[in-house]
Amino acid sequence: MEAFSDGVFAFAMTLLVLGLRDPTMGSTGSLLQGLFGEWPAFLAFGISFTTILVMWMNHHNLFTYIRRIDGPFMLLNGLLLLAATLIPFTTSLVADHITSADSGTAAEVYSGTFLFVALAWNLLWQYAIRHPGVLASSVSNAEINTTTRQFIFGPMLYAAAFVAAFFSGIASLAIILLVLAIYAFFAAITTIGGRSIESAQG
Repeated sequence: MEAFSDGVFAFAMTLLVLGLRDPTMGSTGSLLQGLFGEWPAFLAFGISFTTILVMWMNHHNLFTYIRRIDGPFMLLNGLLLLAATLIPFTTSLVADHITSADSGTAAEVYSGTFLFVALAWNLLWQYAIRHPGVLASSVSNAEINTTTRQFIFGPMLYAAAFVAAFFSGIASLAIILLVLAIYAFFAAITTIGGRSIESAQG
């Protein structure tokens, strides 16, 4: 299941590049001017690519805690992947409309997708900790509590980004960047100690 998930994350990350285009097509301006004019596309691409990358890292970190999987766990993991595959579409919406009158609507859809992602993460984690045998026996209560606290931040901040989008699309993107920085930090400091190998043997 982890290998399948890796493929979905990789595919979603690859699709993001399709939102980038040659800025001189249909324009008489210079390439340099066109590239500067495409800043919304590059910004949205950078946010979305890095977010999916961090999701992939945290997915691997999560699976170091998992001892076994069952049907409901697979379905919840599928829900997370569904949310991830929506990101390329909503990224294109932000890139095309963040500087227009529809910037708020684009940011609402974009932040709403990330809120969906965060809720899917929490559902997957809550199922894991509430069903005996899913987590490895070596996972401590302190590790469970720390991970639970980390996951709680996502829905709260993405909900704030969603509300902010009704007033300012740029402000909503700024909050999304803040969430990205927080979870990139969590992913970077997490130590993978080979628990998944021990769990598979247990």
